[in-house]
Amino acid sequence: MTAAAVAGAVAGAAYIVAALLFILSLAGLSKHERARGGVVYGMIGMATALLATLWLMIANAWGEPNAMLGLILLVVAVVVGAAIGLYKARTVKMTGMPELIALFHSFVGAAAVLVGWNGALRDEGVAANLLGIHHAEVFIGVFIGAVTLTGSVVAYLKLSAKMSSRPLMLPGKNALNIGAIVVFIALTAWYVITPQLWLLVVVTILALALGWHLVASIGGGDMPVVISMLNSYSGWAAAAAGFLLNNDLLIVTGALVGSSGAYLSYIMCKAMNRSFISVIAGGFGIAPPASGDEEQGEHQETDAASVAHMLEAASTVVITPGYGMAVAQAQSAVADLARRLIERGVQVRFGIHPVAGRLPGHMNVLLAEAKVPYDIVLEMDEINDDLADTDVVLVIGANDTVNPAAAEDPGSPIAGMPVLRVWEARQVVVFKRSMASGYAGVANPLFFRDNAWMLFGDAKERVQDILVAL
Repeated sequence: MTAAAVAGAVAGAAYIVAALLFILSLAGLSKHERARGGVVYGMIGMATALLATLWLMIANAWGEPNAMLGLILLVVAVVVGAAIGLYKARTVKMTGMPELIALFHSFVGAAAVLVGWNGALRDEGVAANLLGIHHAEVFIGVFIGAVTLTGSVVAYLKLSAKMSSRPLMLPGKNALNIGAIVVFIALTAWYVITPQLWLLVVVTILALALGWHLVASIGGGDMPVVISMLNSYSGWAAAAAGFLLNNDLLIVTGALVGSSGAYLSYIMCKAMNRSFISVIAGGFGIAPPASGDEEQGEHQETDAASVAHMLEAASTVVITPGYGMAVAQAQSAVADLARRLIERGVQVRFGIHPVAGRLPGHMNVLLAEAKVPYDIVLEMDEINDDLADTDVVLVIGANDTVNPAAAEDPGSPIAGMPVLRVWEARQVVVFKRSMASGYAGVANPLFFRDNAWMLFGDAKERVQDILVAL
């Protein structure tokens, strides 16, 4: 066997090992206790795939000057990309992680578009009887990649507050989305029959516009679903690139990411009482949120010393964190408060809404980082029925996930969304910087309840003040 043939066989075996490691990674990430191991499996799998691919390319390029030049450029690109990735991973704040993930998804989409265009411009090696399939792969790959690219850019802009979180409500927006899909199907058939470069230009522009409009039409309250949805899109874009590059591992990896992202999106939609189809179709049928500035009455303000007295007299306390806790980096102070109360004999538990924060599992990661025991961190369904028998609930930086309007106001934009029923507790303390509405832009009547008290200021500082008072 030639060196290239041996390298190909070894690379194929390495790809199988890498695919198995990716599956183990997903299995590990499904449980908090195994999450670190899941990440390690994924890292080892990706390192295995990269090394096998580089070895295969070196074996195929050895002795060919033009191929060696391409290999050198590839190594330079990998080194530069790795340096940028390491820098961003080390410097990004936890609150900036969702928008960083969205930005990374845009890179996957851009890569799929470039691979598709390359496949269109260099198809001389494709067998004549497979040209139709190849052209369909090119067209569909470019479409999925372009939708992922601009959709992810919009998600990044919304999550980083560089763009309004309110949904874009163009006249006939649903007809625009459906019309774009119909045009895409027609153009695909046309391109497969008579491939012409201008058709690829048209579908690229169409997909870029559609991706932008799909995500721009989705409001801030649904952004956690959008993140997992874009994760799915990036997986399918990678799988499409794998077909064009004839790379089995890329196909398998893309399919894993695409299917797991789609299933996560479905779970998130169920948790928010949203239609899965409506969200992935760009907010189809979802009304725009009302202004969050409506006057609903007088709120009651409190201070750290008074909250400390409430906690001293309590036997049961539930803490419900949200994105505000992440912004204030208050997780360690909150963990210290929980430990202090537990030492005093108070039953302390955390109630986590599935979409608390800006991406699935955001609050769980922060609490795990602060060494909060897993057994006192409960999901919404596990804690909701106990809230009516709870003495004090501390709402730390949460807003939309504890909004009574979801359960009591049929006209609310978040009507029907399952929320933490914190208002059923005897006393509720809401940590906020101001009376502003949450990310979904919906007013929260919780702030004006008779048993609710507002504690204004930076969440970390206020929790530390309570610790001092205790």
